[in-house]
Amino acid sequence: MSDPVIRVENLGKKYIIGHQKQQNYKTLRDAIAEKAISLKKQLLKPLGNNIDDRNRKEFWALTNVSFEIKQGEVVGIIGRNGAGKSTLLKILSRITEPTKGRIYIKGKVSSLLEVGTGFHPELTGIENIYLNGAILGMSKAEIKRKFDEIVAFAEVEKFLYTPVKYYSSGMYVRLAFAVAAHLQPEILLVDEVLAVGDIEFQKKCIGKMEKVAEEGRTVLVVSHSMSTVKALCSKAVLLEQGQVKAIGLVDCVIREYLNFNQADTAEKIVKDEDHLTGISKLRVQKIRLINSVSNLFRVYWQQPISISLDIEVFEQIEEVAFGAGIRTIDGTHVYTVHHDDNGTHQLWKFEPGEYSIEFTLENSLRPGLYKLHIGADQGHTSSKNICWLDIINVEILDHSENGEVPLQNNSGIVIGNSTWKAPKIFTG
Repeated sequence: MSDPVIRVENLGKKYIIGHQKQQNYKTLRDAIAEKAISLKKQLLKPLGNNIDDRNRKEFWALTNVSFEIKQGEVVGIIGRNGAGKSTLLKILSRITEPTKGRIYIKGKVSSLLEVGTGFHPELTGIENIYLNGAILGMSKAEIKRKFDEIVAFAEVEKFLYTPVKYYSSGMYVRLAFAVAAHLQPEILLVDEVLAVGDIEFQKKCIGKMEKVAEEGRTVLVVSHSMSTVKALCSKAVLLEQGQVKAIGLVDCVIREYLNFNQADTAEKIVKDEDHLTGISKLRVQKIRLINSVSNLFRVYWQQPISISLDIEVFEQIEEVAFGAGIRTIDGTHVYTVHHDDNGTHQLWKFEPGEYSIEFTLENSLRPGLYKLHIGADQGHTSSKNICWLDIINVEILDHSENGEVPLQNNSGIVIGNSTWKAPKIFTG
């Protein structure tokens, strides 16, 4: 049995949370004021003045996390939003330090934690390949040797001389993944990067990570898609509220994860960290199920799913298309719709401020638990993701409001209707 290449021992990460209103843009005056307040705290601290401590509290994102991963293993890190998955990968990537405990890592680590991390928006695709490769520890000679492979994998040949600020989110993720995956690291860490890629690219990425593992290297992947985890990983770690709830064979851990999933409350406050991408221009503050049952994100069978979104826009933005979609809890994509699917292509324009948006999804789903994702794109020809949420569990009850139940002799995720004709019917 080989020695572990990653060992995590009693890992804990604590954050101090203040009750101050978040500011997205900081002026020089704000910076000076914050410096003055910080200096005042330092001067008062020896005198025992702890007045400001009343507005601060501790939050443990991880508590006593321990596990080992051996060379060549492909391991999925799963759990609900806020479970501590991304915090764990940031610690393993040496981006942040643990509050307690320790980690042991043997080998070169390459991490892809956010779409386009390390990219400079004003630089071209070529320039960002060299910049991102250097940030991830690649020499110029290595980048040059791998350059053609990276470009071919990312499929951005036509845009190599274009500043990446004009790239769509799909182009961003393809190029970022291509650079990270071609570094030939001993350990590759991937955090929910496939969330904004198209289906074909996801398959391509999974194939690349499988090849990395076949070469004896180690892969850790955070994903909300259980189908991706199941297809890629042999082992999984389940986190719940910052602690390891289960670790072992991927099928067993996924089964335990699915068993404790349940419908969310009918009104969900959205935090910054819930947004997978793009909170600089637009942020969802609250999601509410208008026609909820028992004050949960739950509707009757065949009842439409009516949603209200409270959003905040930080700067003027044009050509915005909102969308929503449904997946099964294990990650199977059911459908996605956009507000301009009627063919009019009437995209929306927002000035800075707060808005409320309502939409209704038709419900032909079979009873069960599903994942609702919500997002917003910008642009017609080169759609760029500016907001992406994947945090709501919605339950379809096993009966209609008047007690009717679906037929059990048909199968599938959705309930379809059909019309049949035959030239002549014979009965015996």
